[in-house]
Amino acid sequence: MHGIDLFRLDGRVALITGGSKGLGMAMASGLASAGADVLLTSRNETEVQQAALEITDASSSTVIGLEADVTKPEDAQRTVDHAIKKFGKIDILINNAGINIRGPIEDLTPEQFEQVMATNTTGPWLMCRAVAPHMKRAGYGRVINLSSTLGVVGLVERSPYATSKGALIMMTKVLALEWAEQGITVNAICPGPFLTPMNEPIADTEWSNHVIGSCVAMRRWGQLHEIQGAAIYLASDASSFVTGTTLLVDGGWTAH
Repeated sequence: MHGIDLFRLDGRVALITGGSKGLGMAMASGLASAGADVLLTSRNETEVQQAALEITDASSSTVIGLEADVTKPEDAQRTVDHAIKKFGKIDILINNAGINIRGPIEDLTPEQFEQVMATNTTGPWLMCRAVAPHMKRAGYGRVINLSSTLGVVGLVERSPYATSKGALIMMTKVLALEWAEQGITVNAICPGPFLTPMNEPIADTEWSNHVIGSCVAMRRWGQLHEIQGAAIYLASDASSFVTGTTLLVDGGWTAH
């Protein structure tokens, strides 16, 4: 296999958490277009089933949805078991499910901090733990953790989110070292400001316009489809010698 064929995902199975909308759905669509079969999870049963139908209609892949909460160990295990039952294997895990609670630290509660950490950091840890035996047995795996530009640079009023995403980068490095000899790569994608449902409420505020204009070299929000290339690359054999790294898709934010 050479050149562009390295990016094909025919015969591969991907599990994507938080896949019913936003970047998760965009990555699922991208992987399906490259030939992968996909299992999507979301805490919203209706949304995840609708997303699976839409991606199926637009591709020749098998895409199924599953209601699950990644913060619960039993749901993480049930999700992996379901994927194995339906597809017989899991080649690719994308830990995308995430939340953001904004505000100055003195206005936030410990419960809010723990809520963000549970979804953004503990959830990926649980999913990696559940999928590890299957990938090790197969001698193959691609794990992609969705961190953030805010896991690399700071931004005011984002202490729970930035903390959780910085921790996810370190988790990526540790698991890359643990699993390197088993044929499993572990990498992180750090998106910059994308117009996701999470960001739409603040997209046209004076403060956000200032950040986009002063921090992002391209001076615009990222469009959802612009995450697909990074996801396909790290999920495919094209990235077979890449592990423990972070790929920034941030419009030049961290170039400053």
